[in-house]
Amino acid sequence: MLKIILQCPRYLEPFNERARDLRIVNKPLWLQQRDVLAPYTTRELELPPEARLPQTHEPCIVYRDNLFFDEGFMQAFMQEALRRPYPSRAALSIHDPAFREHCLPLSTSYTPAGDIYLADLWYYPRGPEPSAEPLVVDLQAREIGYYHVPTYMASESGDLVYQVPLRSLIAIDSWVHIFIADTVFGLFGRGARFEDRLNRDPFFKLGILAAALYEGKQVLECSKLVRVGRNCSIDPTAVIHGPTTIGDNVTVGAGAVIENCIIGDNVNVSQGCQLMLSVVGDGTFLPFRASLFMTTIMDNSMVAQNTCLQMCVVGRNTFIGAGSTFTDYNLIPSPIRARDAYGQLQPSNRPVLGGCVGHNCRIGAGMIVYPARMIESDVILFASKERRVIDRDIRYEDSDHHRLKDAHLHPRLYPRPGEAGGESW
Repeated sequence: MLKIILQCPRYLEPFNERARDLRIVNKPLWLQQRDVLAPYTTRELELPPEARLPQTHEPCIVYRDNLFFDEGFMQAFMQEALRRPYPSRAALSIHDPAFREHCLPLSTSYTPAGDIYLADLWYYPRGPEPSAEPLVVDLQAREIGYYHVPTYMASESGDLVYQVPLRSLIAIDSWVHIFIADTVFGLFGRGARFEDRLNRDPFFKLGILAAALYEGKQVLECSKLVRVGRNCSIDPTAVIHGPTTIGDNVTVGAGAVIENCIIGDNVNVSQGCQLMLSVVGDGTFLPFRASLFMTTIMDNSMVAQNTCLQMCVVGRNTFIGAGSTFTDYNLIPSPIRARDAYGQLQPSNRPVLGGCVGHNCRIGAGMIVYPARMIESDVILFASKERRVIDRDIRYEDSDHHRLKDAHLHPRLYPRPGEAGGESW
């Protein structure tokens, strides 16, 4: 079967990079798409924007390269599409709580059609045709709480909750969608699928209990739930609860706590770090007492000691200084707004949400960042009397390094579309 990839030309703020090249669940999005579609396709064709679909009569899957989808969604979509004698286009219902609450806010990629929204994913049994019938896929969402909070922070339901799907599809139109794909659809979704299998498969449950008994560990710490790669060094006083995946060549120091995380290769988690529901990219360094909660860090970045990141997304090759705090909650209960694909501030539909830092940034020690603020790629921020609290988005022109005579030593690696990189000031 042929796979046809439609390029999405938009660059996501603040990364100044296309969605396909950003890491989702610690994989470049294009690689994650390829792995999910590997059982169905043998050839691929990538088309530039505005290009026409090729004239072919063989079955093909067509999709936009800013889509994140998992095996469960693709299996459900293909099973139904293969039964049909006519072309199908993936669709999601506005009544699906996971789509309504997490995918639709800040999105620009879905096409409304009554009470359904069409995604840029098609199956053509006889090659591309002018039209396709909607195929609505149920994401099988379930409500899962993530904060038991005082009443002044609680929603109408009493607690803060996510609508967690067993099947995932989301268009990456904003950095907030990376947070949703990694945390809600990725880590929470993995836990929900695990619990679902426990309830359906008694032999699976018995296998986990047997492994825990044989290893002399608690169930959440046994090898069925905590997968550790090759050549890892883990201090015996570290606490690691699953489901957690740890890559190769990882060091975990004394007293570290890791719960339901994805840890990439060549990561150093030092003494006393606290990692919960977070995705830590390859080559990341976390010095002592760094804390991550529902946070994504892409590859080769560093979060220094005593820094707290909650519900944040951090790009690659970025440094965040010691003692910095990214806040995630408006003290006055006003809606948190974030930028969509067109740079417009829109309600994020999130009562709590951290900030986002682009690629190749250097953030000084002791900074305080307000909820949903963005720091563009290649920015350097020094803590000073004039600027220690970040209460608005920071663009490259606002970077502190422009005032230095050695500004050229920090090259611009991720310019905006149409702008030149490597500028000196």
